[in-house]
Amino acid sequence: MTIDWVTIIGTIGASASVASFTPQAWKIIRERSTEGLSLAMFALTCLAFAAWTTFGIMKGEWALIVPNAICLVFALFILGMIAMPARKTEEVAETLDPES
Repeated sequence: MTIDWVTIIGTIGASASVASFTPQAWKIIRERSTEGLSLAMFALTCLAFAAWTTFGIMKGEWALIVPNAICLVFALFILGMIAMPARKTEEVAETLDPES
């Protein structure tokens, strides 16, 4: 049996990309605040993930489509939370995590 290192490295990279948004999303929910986050940076991040997802669709490559689409959803959530008025951000966070 031969180890496919390219697939292993790609899987690690995709998993890390997807997981990297989780701490930020939970921090927003827990703290009920997006203070200090850059709207422009997350807008560019969303554009990048949308472009990579589209590229993957055009090439028919699921290894590009799936992780980039998941990252796009997380980045859009964070972008939306940044763009909302603070009052609304708190309401959404309370709905998602009423215990905090």
